[in-house]
Amino acid sequence: MHLLPLFVSLVNLLFGVDQAELVFAGDAMQHLAQIEAARQPDGTYDYTDCFSEIAPMIQSADYAVVNLETPIGAGNYTGYPCFNAPMAFAKALRETGFNLMLTANNHTLDRRDRGLHMTIDSLDAAGIDHIGTYHHSDHRNAALPFIRTVSGIRIGFLNYTYGTNGISVSGEAVVDYIDRDKMAADIAAVREAGAEIVTVAVHWGDEYHLLENRAQRSLADFLVAQGVDLVIGGHPHVIQPMEVRHNDELDKDVLVVYSLGNFISNMKTRDTRGGAIVRVSLVKGRDGVARFDKATYELVFTVPPSSKNENFRLVPAADYDGERWGAACRSFVKAAEDIFSRHNINVGPTTDR
Repeated sequence: MHLLPLFVSLVNLLFGVDQAELVFAGDAMQHLAQIEAARQPDGTYDYTDCFSEIAPMIQSADYAVVNLETPIGAGNYTGYPCFNAPMAFAKALRETGFNLMLTANNHTLDRRDRGLHMTIDSLDAAGIDHIGTYHHSDHRNAALPFIRTVSGIRIGFLNYTYGTNGISVSGEAVVDYIDRDKMAADIAAVREAGAEIVTVAVHWGDEYHLLENRAQRSLADFLVAQGVDLVIGGHPHVIQPMEVRHNDELDKDVLVVYSLGNFISNMKTRDTRGGAIVRVSLVKGRDGVARFDKATYELVFTVPPSSKNENFRLVPAADYDGERWGAACRSFVKAAEDIFSRHNINVGPTTDR
């Protein structure tokens, strides 16, 4: 048994703590059918119905993070394989309660450098925080370390991707690719800048595989050894296990989430129709040390429209029993719960909401 975390928990219970609750969501995607469903007669785009049912889940947190897996453009909107979505989509995510959008993923260069720059400019104009891609190296140097104080706890965030679908930067734009030397330097820099908790969001793994691969485990080992507190994964478009590890050298628990799956999409297989939202509790007790405390998950499911007047809807999977898509939702939940029950370590479903 590790005695220090137990002792800290007892002290916190007796004398009170600063507490922060974070939520992390998976891949927010925009396939062509989603774009067309959001398009209004006047040519604008409305995503209100997409997130209204899960907004309380996001807004209940002190800080919320989502992977924005599409460039944001000013027209000529497209879905797979080269995405480009309206600004209304990002604004709808913000209005749902997301504070930070991750942009380092394999689709960030779908519209090449111009799309990357337009995405950054669009998010900046809307006042939306984002990390993972930058106009140029000086822009990255100014943007990082990225630290936000949440309920009295200073949290640093970093974001990296394994690649960009074979498309390379042609100008000065910067994409944060997975590179262990760079990651180690960034982690050290964010600690030096005063982050008490360090979160690394990684786009990695094999698409459609419900278990992590060897490379993911190896990189997770590396990040834990670097002193990271939260490792949050995406890209496979299906859920993968979550585990609480213990960093023996630093005597603290660390959360590793291999994949949250899709947040919203028009993917059509059983395992891609939904995803997980992980809810993370952080504490800072009388000893002044901030720590990861615990994590739970909630499943969400994308309900496709049944008529031209409807939009895609994201719903809490545990509560949904619609006539047309209820069976598909239950099948998704059963498969996800089977993986989590067999492979999760000390991360269970949220029960107090």
